[in-house]
Amino acid sequence: MTQDVHNDSVPSGKSAFVTGASKGIGLAVARALAEAGYAVTLTSRHQDEVEAAAQQIGHGARGVQCDVRDPQALQQAVDGHVAAFGGLDVLFVNAGLGHFASVADLTVEQWREVIDTNLSGAFYTVKAALPALKRRGGYIFTLSSLAGKNPFAGGAAYNASKFGLNGLSEVLMLDLRQDDIRVTQIMPGSVATHFNGHTPGPEDAWKIQPEDIAQLTLDLLAMPKRTLPSRIEVRPSKPPRK
Repeated sequence: MTQDVHNDSVPSGKSAFVTGASKGIGLAVARALAEAGYAVTLTSRHQDEVEAAAQQIGHGARGVQCDVRDPQALQQAVDGHVAAFGGLDVLFVNAGLGHFASVADLTVEQWREVIDTNLSGAFYTVKAALPALKRRGGYIFTLSSLAGKNPFAGGAAYNASKFGLNGLSEVLMLDLRQDDIRVTQIMPGSVATHFNGHTPGPEDAWKIQPEDIAQLTLDLLAMPKRTLPSRIEVRPSKPPRK
């Protein structure tokens, strides 16, 4: 079941669908795309938050309550986007979460929630959007992490989900390049977001900011279609010395 809210002024031209967009990277990307002229749908599990985010962005943005672990809800959300905007050009797969504990302490429920959201949810999102993307070509971004190549103690579920997402993203790139669909996996290091219950503050100034990932997204979209940066690793320029 999905619910949406949208504003009256809808920009013409291309459109974008962004998951996990009520805050952080997803919100920054959705705002940047809307300001660049894309008609945007934002999704989140929390109806009040995604509606507020859409209202904040304006530009005809739609806020849709949707859990990426539910393939049927995702399909309904994508179909609603296509019905509202006539097609789909950009898919930003961002929804994610983390539980961090040793394998001995990590519960089965926590493992499933991370894998179902970060990995299976990404597959379900792309699967729902592919028919619309194939109709006129487009761009898929998957928001991965440097944790997708650098394991760390206590990161069993999160590392596994991001290692898997990197593999899925690379296969998508190979599967879809002949359909005029480009796929880029963005792998940030430390980002100043609300991830895992954190509230960003002045102490996070050294980190990558959500707006930096949004700018990177716009820059990649502006690349000539003949060129595909398929994997982008992003790090803070000057992290604190340990």
